[in-house]
Amino acid sequence: MQNTSGRGDHLLFKHKTSRLQPILRKKNQALLRNSTKGIGSAYNELYKSYDLKHQTDSAYKYMGLVLAANDSSAAATTKSLVDFQKLSFKSQLRLQALEKEQEQTQSRVRTYALSSAIGVFMLLAIIFWRNNRQKQKANYLLSEQKEEIETQRDNLGQALNELKETQTQLVQREKMASLGELTAGIAHEIQNPLNFVNNFSDVNRELLTEMKEEIDKGDLEEVKAIANDLIQNEEKINHHGKRAGAIVKGMLQHSLSGGNTKEPTNINALADEYMRLSYHGIRAKDKTFNAEMVMHFDEKLPKINAIRQDIGRVMLNLFNNAFYAINQKQKTASTDYEPEVSVTTSAENGQVIIKVTDNGIGIPDAIKEKIMQPFFTTKPTGEGTGLGLSLTYDMVVKGHGGSIDVNTKEGEFTEFVVTLPV
Repeated sequence: MQNTSGRGDHLLFKHKTSRLQPILRKKNQALLRNSTKGIGSAYNELYKSYDLKHQTDSAYKYMGLVLAANDSSAAATTKSLVDFQKLSFKSQLRLQALEKEQEQTQSRVRTYALSSAIGVFMLLAIIFWRNNRQKQKANYLLSEQKEEIETQRDNLGQALNELKETQTQLVQREKMASLGELTAGIAHEIQNPLNFVNNFSDVNRELLTEMKEEIDKGDLEEVKAIANDLIQNEEKINHHGKRAGAIVKGMLQHSLSGGNTKEPTNINALADEYMRLSYHGIRAKDKTFNAEMVMHFDEKLPKINAIRQDIGRVMLNLFNNAFYAINQKQKTASTDYEPEVSVTTSAENGQVIIKVTDNGIGIPDAIKEKIMQPFFTTKPTGEGTGLGLSLTYDMVVKGHGGSIDVNTKEGEFTEFVVTLPV
């Protein structure tokens, strides 16, 4: 078994010795130069001593030794200079190599930087090209969409104009339908005073004939009695003539084609008149129709600033719907069914409240929210335009700043509540 520990120590010593040899060599050379200089000085002193003693042989001997010592020192110096020059040359070579290597490194760095710059430039160029391509594509799509939108806008504008024309025609039709119902009611209402006028005129003609006979007989008392009857009949004729005149005046005042000027309006009188006109309008279409009209008017109800024609149209629509509802129920109800439409007025918190109630067919919950929408109707085709309640809503809410609500139960009743500010 070998002693590896000893070998390791030997190698370590050898390695240290090899590292110390250059250092020791330099120290020896320095000592040699110093010693050479010291010996030369000693020989020179001996030379001088022997020369003073005029011992020529010894003086020449030491003079030769001085020269030899000096030659040895010069050789060492020359060798040191040569070694220094060699070392300096090697250092220059190494410095040149380092400079060359540094230049190569800088060249590589510049190459890498230039390559990176070119790469970044190309990447930016690709990005800009791609963005420009996408922008051109987006502009093309926007241009197409703009053309399509403009085409749709033109089509919608044309459709809107046609819709407005159609709506105007339908509104006018609704007005004419209401006017027809109103005219029918007016005709029926005005017929009563005309009948009274005609009847009393016939009676007065007979009384005048009888008066002539009594005058011929000379019966003055009978003549006076007949004259009193004639006076009373003329008063009745005058009363019913004024009634007919008031109806015509009301027709002109509340014409559906009237203006939009607000004026103090008596809601009680308006409700009474339009309820009767609506009822007689239904009666003009169906002679078998009968219903009880109930009116609960607040006698202290203040006048409101309103457009009489619009409020009259609102009431006419509500009364027409109420009479239509009880007429429909009357067709299927039992014999003990008593159709009734009522109107109630009251004043609360600076507002006038109008309630129109009927005990007709009611409104199903499924369509309750739709009844105020334009063109929505539950009536058969040809019997309604679907604009009555829509116009009513607009005139109450938009035209007068009021509100309209509905309470109903299918098969039992419907109540419309109109609120108008005083």
